[in-house]
Amino acid sequence: MYLSRKVNLKKRALKTFYYDFFATFAFHILTNMYNVSDIEKYISEHTSAEDSLLCELDRATNLRVVQARMISGLVQGKFLELISKMTAPVRILEIGTFTGYSAICLAKGLRDGGQLHTIEINDELEDISSEFFAKSGMSDRIIQHIGPALEVMPTLGIVFDLVFIDGNKREYVEYYDMLMDNNMVRSGSVIIADNVIWYEKVIQDVAKNDTQTQKIIEFNDKIQQDVRVENVMLDIRDGMSVIRVK
Repeated sequence: MYLSRKVNLKKRALKTFYYDFFATFAFHILTNMYNVSDIEKYISEHTSAEDSLLCELDRATNLRVVQARMISGLVQGKFLELISKMTAPVRILEIGTFTGYSAICLAKGLRDGGQLHTIEINDELEDISSEFFAKSGMSDRIIQHIGPALEVMPTLGIVFDLVFIDGNKREYVEYYDMLMDNNMVRSGSVIIADNVIWYEKVIQDVAKNDTQTQKIIEFNDKIQQDVRVENVMLDIRDGMSVIRVK
């Protein structure tokens, strides 16, 4: 009986330990989630509002498209719009159209007569992006290309003032090399790369089969070591790097 009582006490102590551990763990997780959500809400409330067309596109993306969370959204979209307006580009390249939200934001900063070329590999997204490019009144300034970016880019024959990279994460290094080594950008051109923090996986142990994270890390290191550019990494959404060609 004494042994049985001793075992029961150990089980109860162990049960209490696990309860306290997981309760504490859950508390920290929920607290962090609340803080992130709260600060994101604060940031959104202190960012200029998106226009009615972008609101409509956001809703349509969530209703009609798988992985709607990939849309740029208010804060990132406004950031891209302001960068475009401040640099006043004539030629913009976007790698990764998705449903067209970021393209519309970027196109708002084009100079008169300027054009934005946007590349998307998923042809199933062309209908929704084309629909909203038409609604934006900028369909004559936004040129859509469907296909792999590494195949489309060499056919363009254009030097770009502003580039937004948001395509296949495994190909970021190749996009960058093609831009820099084939005179697709010039001194003063600005390159913006999305997802450079990649769910914070860039600072964690990387699995051998996680090629996306491996390639993002390789890209980030390449930018940091490239003497031809100057750069800053920003903690906007999933991380954005702003790169200026010297």
